[in-house]
Amino acid sequence: MGFGGFGKKAKTFDLQAIFEETRRTAQKRNREKFGSRLFTDPVPDESSAVSNKTPGSEDEDEIIGPPLPPPNTVDDPQTSVDVSAADLDDDDDSSDASDNEEEGTYIPATHEVVLKHGVKPVSALSLDPSGARLVTGGHDFEMKFWDFAGMDRGLKSFRHLTPCECHHMMNLDYSATGEHILVIAANSQAKVFDRDGYEILECIKGDQYLNDMFNTKGHNAMLNGGCWNPKVKDEFMTCSNDGTVRTWVMRDQGKKCQTIRKCKDKSGRRCQPTCCSYSRDGKLLATACNDGSILLWASKMKVHTSHVVRGAHTNGSDTSCINFAHDNVTFCTRGGDESVKLWDLRKFKHPVATASDLDNFFPVTDCIFSPNEKLLVTGTSVKRGAGRSKLVFLDRTDLQVVSEIDVADASAIRCLWHPKLNQLMVATADGDIKILYDPERSTRGAMLSVVKKRKKVNQEDIFVRHKIITPYSLPLYREDRERSTRKQEEKDRKDPVISHKPMAPLSGRGGAGGRLKAHGSTLASFIMKSIAKDTHDDSNPREALLKHASAAESNPRWISHAYKETQPTTIFRTSDDSQSEDEDNEPDSKKMKP
Repeated sequence: MGFGGFGKKAKTFDLQAIFEETRRTAQKRNREKFGSRLFTDPVPDESSAVSNKTPGSEDEDEIIGPPLPPPNTVDDPQTSVDVSAADLDDDDDSSDASDNEEEGTYIPATHEVVLKHGVKPVSALSLDPSGARLVTGGHDFEMKFWDFAGMDRGLKSFRHLTPCECHHMMNLDYSATGEHILVIAANSQAKVFDRDGYEILECIKGDQYLNDMFNTKGHNAMLNGGCWNPKVKDEFMTCSNDGTVRTWVMRDQGKKCQTIRKCKDKSGRRCQPTCCSYSRDGKLLATACNDGSILLWASKMKVHTSHVVRGAHTNGSDTSCINFAHDNVTFCTRGGDESVKLWDLRKFKHPVATASDLDNFFPVTDCIFSPNEKLLVTGTSVKRGAGRSKLVFLDRTDLQVVSEIDVADASAIRCLWHPKLNQLMVATADGDIKILYDPERSTRGAMLSVVKKRKKVNQEDIFVRHKIITPYSLPLYREDRERSTRKQEEKDRKDPVISHKPMAPLSGRGGAGGRLKAHGSTLASFIMKSIAKDTHDDSNPREALLKHASAAESNPRWISHAYKETQPTTIFRTSDDSQSEDEDNEPDSKKMKP
């Protein structure tokens, strides 16, 4: 009926033979362990059981062997089988325990896949909770989306965009549901995209001319970090160089922030937060500042901090990461002072453990916990041509180095260990994302892509349009000739509106069209402006001439002295003379009229 084994007889077992074989095996093992004398002598019953005798007793000459095993070990075959099975179960449990211990320190790094983001450092990396899609961002201002189930061996992203124009990415983070992506760039406005790469909202920008940050609706300086609330799906947090940590809710559409928390140093002055994070239960907000301090707020507290530690890292260094464990009291920090520190909120004055000599050249270098939280993982930075970067695995208890993996010739910046996929992802400074996995212990993720063959391009699907020249065809059927765009580009270049030609500098003094001429900002222009002679005259021209009248009358120089002998007294024309002259110039026809 469709089964290959239909009609075959079931296999039978001889239980007596199995028990007998088990008994012989037990005897052989005991003989090897206790010697052959135990089984050559007859085994007495319980009433005359052999017991060890002390020297000087009546039975001193009696040969006494090693102590007998319990009777049910050898005589009762059924009990013998049960005991051996229990031993096997114990062996299995011990092997499982050893496997579990191995799981705690096992690193899935037998195979490697490389995704090419670009040529500049990859400074942002995030994977959705299901492990289906990866999003990356870098210093090339681009944000790329990768779908493991849709990729083949070519490993090409299915979408790339420039979300924040000319600002490089600082952080990317999927929400707890995987529906939204928080984009933190090197500007003052965070953005939220959906999982397909379409913008949903943009946070408002704060007023740059207000000193009190409580009066601004948004950040007015560059963002340094941001993350989603792990428990509230539509709430996220951002931190900026303006010295504030703000929380936002998506229902406000980014028009205003929900809460504002100021970061201050020990003297009460403003300090800049370099990274921020939520605890796993969302009840604590943590941030690290550029003065080396770590500040924590309870979610209900908006002004006063709940935990503060000063001098956690070197003053002036950028703490690049702060990450909580699932117990909500332990967290790790990655400092710009080449150190990784483990902290416990119950003993917050000093770190639990410290690891040093871990170079860090980037302000976004990660430090994460392994899925079982027995290890801490971070990357090291290297200068170009000065060696290879490493992915360092540290024991959580004392931060001793457990293992190291060579990554690339460039710095290892971001790292991610997904608990469902059991795959390690490392972003480097040469534009690559390296995915490490083990086919036996990892699932899905990059393993879905590497097994797919590249799609072959069908030549028949490529349509080549040939140009057909018909000079004598009718105008209705004549195709337009391909014209060069050079002349049109030259014409557009001359158009100041289309070419966006900047306004020419003003010449002369003052300005024109409501524009004022601005002097240069150099020292030479300032000196010339100070010592240059002002030749501009705004006075009345009649008054300018009359001011020389007395000098011309007392000392005639040009015209008056030429008539000094013939006309010493100047005769001016009067109104009567002009009237008589006009009458003489009238035509005769007008004079003869009655």
